Amino acid sequence: MGSNEIRDRFLSYFQSKQHELVSSAPIVIKNDPTLMFTNAGMNQFKDIFLGNAPVKYSRVANTQKCLRVSGKHNDLEEVGLDTYHHTMFEMLGNWSFGNYFKKEAIDWAYEFLVKEMNIDPKRLYATVFEGSPEEGIELDQEAFSYWKVHLPEDRILKGSKKDNFWEMGDTGPCGPCSEIHIDLRGEKEIAGQPGKELVNKGHHLVIEIWNLVFIQYNRKSNGRLESLPDKHVDTGMGFERLCMVVQNKQSNYDTDVFQPVIKKISELSRKEYGQSEKTDVAMRVISDHLRAVSFSIADGQIPSNNKAGYVIRRILRRAIRYGYTYLEQTEPFICKLVPELIQGMGKAFPELAAQQRLIEKVIEEEENSFLKTLETGIRLLEQAIQACKSHQKTEIDGKAAFLLYDTYGFPLDLTELMLREKGMTLNHEEFEQEMDIQKSRSRNAAKVDTGDWIVLIEHTNPEFVGYDLDEVETRIARYRKVAAKGKEYYQLVLEKTPFYAESGGQIGDTGFLENGSEQIQVFNTMKENDLNVHLASSLPKDPGRMFVASVDREKRKLTANNHSATHLLHEALRALLGGHVEQKGSLVHHDYLRFDFSHFSKMREEEIASVEAMVNSKIRENIHRDEQRQVPLTEARKQGAISLFGEKYGDEVRTIRFGSSIELCGGIHVKATGNIGLFKITSESAIAAGIRRIEAITGPAAEQYVNEHLHALKEIRHLLKDTAEPVKSVKNLLEEKNKLEKLIESHKKEQAKSQKEWLANQVEKGNGINLIIQEVETDSVDALKDLAFQLKKEIPDLFLVLGAKTQDKAYLCAAVSENLIAAKGLKANEVIQILSAHIQGGGGGQEFLATAGGKHPAGLERALSAARDLINAS
Repeated sequence: MGSNEIRDRFLSYFQSKQHELVSSAPIVIKNDPTLMFTNAGMNQFKDIFLGNAPVKYSRVANTQKCLRVSGKHNDLEEVGLDTYHHTMFEMLGNWSFGNYFKKEAIDWAYEFLVKEMNIDPKRLYATVFEGSPEEGIELDQEAFSYWKVHLPEDRILKGSKKDNFWEMGDTGPCGPCSEIHIDLRGEKEIAGQPGKELVNKGHHLVIEIWNLVFIQYNRKSNGRLESLPDKHVDTGMGFERLCMVVQNKQSNYDTDVFQPVIKKISELSRKEYGQSEKTDVAMRVISDHLRAVSFSIADGQIPSNNKAGYVIRRILRRAIRYGYTYLEQTEPFICKLVPELIQGMGKAFPELAAQQRLIEKVIEEEENSFLKTLETGIRLLEQAIQACKSHQKTEIDGKAAFLLYDTYGFPLDLTELMLREKGMTLNHEEFEQEMDIQKSRSRNAAKVDTGDWIVLIEHTNPEFVGYDLDEVETRIARYRKVAAKGKEYYQLVLEKTPFYAESGGQIGDTGFLENGSEQIQVFNTMKENDLNVHLASSLPKDPGRMFVASVDREKRKLTANNHSATHLLHEALRALLGGHVEQKGSLVHHDYLRFDFSHFSKMREEEIASVEAMVNSKIRENIHRDEQRQVPLTEARKQGAISLFGEKYGDEVRTIRFGSSIELCGGIHVKATGNIGLFKITSESAIAAGIRRIEAITGPAAEQYVNEHLHALKEIRHLLKDTAEPVKSVKNLLEEKNKLEKLIESHKKEQAKSQKEWLANQVEKGNGINLIIQEVETDSVDALKDLAFQLKKEIPDLFLVLGAKTQDKAYLCAAVSENLIAAKGLKANEVIQILSAHIQGGGGGQEFLATAGGKHPAGLERALSAARDLINAS
């Protein structure tokens, strides 16, 4: 049975049990500060579990694309080394929200595996929670009794809190779980040792395939458990593991989920899978990481140097590194695997095919970039190795290895591999110390202590009225205290709010809560678990009173200008550049807007001007906003509304139309385009392969920008005494400047030539050394280096020290012929360290050439004298 059929059979089975089939949420999470990636099938249902969203369907099933590479769910280092861990994986799941509970979940799980998938029930084991005396929870006898209907008691195992009690986080919904494990060993092995002794012991053929979670408690911040009024079921089954079982394989990577990609890797690398453990691991790593990276890019996350983008870059670089080290791939090749991935998974996840060109382009650019980084790291590591050997050391400093890892992105395992090949080791203790220091800095920077919600109004459904109002009377429904980075503030949820919470690229509203003489500042509004959370600098004296919640109207107006202008910009770009243009990110601020979009070349100046003109034309038309709320998603798409890849939309959406521009959008917009005033693009640049960024301003900011540039032009005309053709005058000045610079450069070369000839005549001979120690006239250390380098090439057995000074600086350069380094023990870098003390500076370099700079020019004469003393002493 093929993987696509297995997936379809699961969904069909639960559809027959009256489950609503829902689509996978994006793998990258954009509006949840607690998570960067979807790491479990339940993530998109968190708001239901928390009681922050109504239950639309009491029974749901789907396949969810997940990523586990950060936080407590981090499988990255196991990927490729074993046969069943992955970064990106599919989670098949069925849920009940206050509907069925343990009996149905257990019965259906068993029926699907045994009757639908034809799995031998004699190979199945179930675990149930053994209870926890300290928590006051007894054995999950209910789950145990339901499993007894299907399995003998000796295959129903009691599990610890670690394995059989599921928690969303430190606080929140939780409950016991029942895992289903399968023993895939041969009959002889099974006869030798029963599978129950290997469950949850890390055996690669006795593995968990399904987890049935029974959510019945809520964990408070003090650790106490409370029973939930409604009980839920949350199940998750590893799709890749199920395919391994059904297809009778002993590795996930041997299934048709991975084999087409692995065969392509084998073809490109000319290495056969199954012949070498090292190359096999590399192929497994690459085939897994390809999926994680491709799905993330399709969902709008481009590799970068921060947050989720950094995680994706790290995954991709790990794959590149394995290909480089073990498959000898020195040119981009992972980008060539994308078509194979789409061939296998494109039907179930059409976003892959829709974004194929972008995925390939981004991966190719990242490969090119990191391959250059590897070259740089290898060169620096070779230098460190040579420095160690010159001092008869066989251990590399851990700080140096950490610098390679942290600053240059050079993988630690590659450092260790290269050291082993040279018969050297790494000081792991020093490396770990540096790593701990960095982690400590990161933890302290990110540490947030959040108290429990204090609920003032039970069972409230907070209402957002900000589309129609910027001020409203309201009450605080709940609040909690937060401490972060040494500061304390409060998070408030209002019964009714006009404050827009940061989402969809638009920043959150600011403003005030007022009651009589008391005024509480709201400095931001964020969305968390589908709640509009207001960040307040303090708590009202009496939180239970009525308040007037008012938005900062001026900022709201400017933000609306920029958001509506973003829609007009999007339409103009698609009209001018083509339908391939798609939004890949945006930031709508009250001061400016930023718009990222797919396009594969730099925009020409005339294209930028044309886009500006098109947007300003729409502004002058003063097109009135056509807003529709709660439109069926299918109807909105029929109307031509643009939706974004990587966004999760409900069955009903909000559309914003300005003439021919229509988009799905939840943001704040102007009533008519004329309110925007003026639109001005301030920059256009590349941020990744195939992704461009436009920054722009509107309204008063655009007017100020234009006026400042006009004023600057007026000043230029005044300075040039030319009111007719300032551009021509500036060009003439630049031409004259270039001519003068060439004359100066020519003069410097002649001067350097004369200095070199003069210095060559100052050679002092003695003790097998040609000695030059002189002060010269120059204003840069580079000029000294150039002189030293040329003299070193022309004069054998040379020991040279040159000095130069300006009014407030001094420079030194030392050069030593290679034969003197060995014969006399003279090393330029050691000499320069001694001499630089006289000019109150520092420097360094290599044994044959080194430089220094200092802030004490008066000490130069003493430095040169000290150089002569060194020679006399040798």
